[in-house]
Amino acid sequence: MTWLHFLSVSITVWLTLLFVFTIVPAVLGVSIGIRRLYLTTLLKIFEVKRYKIKVLCIHAPEFEMADIFYFCRRGVESIVDDEVTKRFSAQELETWNLLTRSHYNFRHISLRLTVLWGLGVLIRYGILLPLRVTLAATGISLILVLTTLVGFLPSRELRFFLTEKVHVMCYRICVRSLTAMITYHNRENKPKNGGICVANHTTPIDVIILANDGCYSLIGQAHRGLLGMVQRAMVKSSPHIWFDRSEVKDRHLVAKRLSDHVADKTKQPILIFPEGTCINNTSVMMFKKGSFEIGCTVYPVAIKYDPLFGDAFWNSSKFGMVNYLLRMMSSWAIVCSVWYLPPMNREEGEDAVQFANRVKAAIAAQGGLVDLIWDGGLKRAKVKDAFKEEQQKLYSKVLVGEQEQGDNKSSEENPEEDKSYHGSANGQ
Repeated sequence: MTWLHFLSVSITVWLTLLFVFTIVPAVLGVSIGIRRLYLTTLLKIFEVKRYKIKVLCIHAPEFEMADIFYFCRRGVESIVDDEVTKRFSAQELETWNLLTRSHYNFRHISLRLTVLWGLGVLIRYGILLPLRVTLAATGISLILVLTTLVGFLPSRELRFFLTEKVHVMCYRICVRSLTAMITYHNRENKPKNGGICVANHTTPIDVIILANDGCYSLIGQAHRGLLGMVQRAMVKSSPHIWFDRSEVKDRHLVAKRLSDHVADKTKQPILIFPEGTCINNTSVMMFKKGSFEIGCTVYPVAIKYDPLFGDAFWNSSKFGMVNYLLRMMSSWAIVCSVWYLPPMNREEGEDAVQFANRVKAAIAAQGGLVDLIWDGGLKRAKVKDAFKEEQQKLYSKVLVGEQEQGDNKSSEENPEEDKSYHGSANGQ
């Protein structure tokens, strides 16, 4: 009975602290500074640790044959590297962040670093992970319950008003389940009703990052299971757009649903990620033109993550959703910056592809990302024949151009031979 009493008291204290210091500030939209203090402490630890690693590496006198494999690997990577495939793997860090998710085993350099890394494991998995799982479960449960209840309200205006409050509150709780520190810039450019918000795509939590600062209508494929339950609950109170698997490839149906949504100025802006896949936050790849054919105002948003505290990139070909979320919740934190860019409209004489490229270039420039023309679908599929044919045509033009230049050059160098040839031809 003593152990049961102790367990019940512990759970009560845990939930009380969670409610007072996390859920209540999330509901009120305020921060009491715990996350900022936590990140400041982590930065100081990383700075001290980076200095120790440098000193230990400088004074390490022993050499092992295995050391050369690192340089061999880097050399081979430099040979086969290209600007596309490296966007589908996690970016390398300049300094170790006490996570064993890089190619470097710095935790074996010294006993002090090993102890520090072990202490970090205990904190992340023993304290932070249970806290974050509890917060995530709370946020998802509130979304399911509150959106369902709001959906029964007869008044459309009241339903939309409460839906925005409920969604923002629940997303704030979910953001705290990741210990996310988000900095929003240029909030005067936030997306407005009747428009489309487009952003670069790094992770599924991009939705939570943006919805933490405003309410959006989401578009996507209808799912089953827990995600399907959340989708069905959300659509009862808010005009989200979910497609069946058979409808996703119907471009005309998708365009019509989007046009009907943006035509109603009382509906929230639609949030779309035109890349269609997750990129590792070092570049922006080709935007699909579908969302730029609607003819409405587009609100570009640039999202840039700091991988020092935890890499937010979702490599879907390597990790499943559950494994990925576990990695996120066991990281130190998620730190990112969000820039709201001025609204953009399609110019006269500009087609959808040109408009998409102009928006993509603006997002890349603001986020400090590389602007690439390649399709993000190359992560899972081979290069399309159309791309191959285009490159073959360009190469053939180069060859033909070089040949013509060579012929012109030879004729300029031997004008007398040309004259004699033409003269003999005329004589004949």
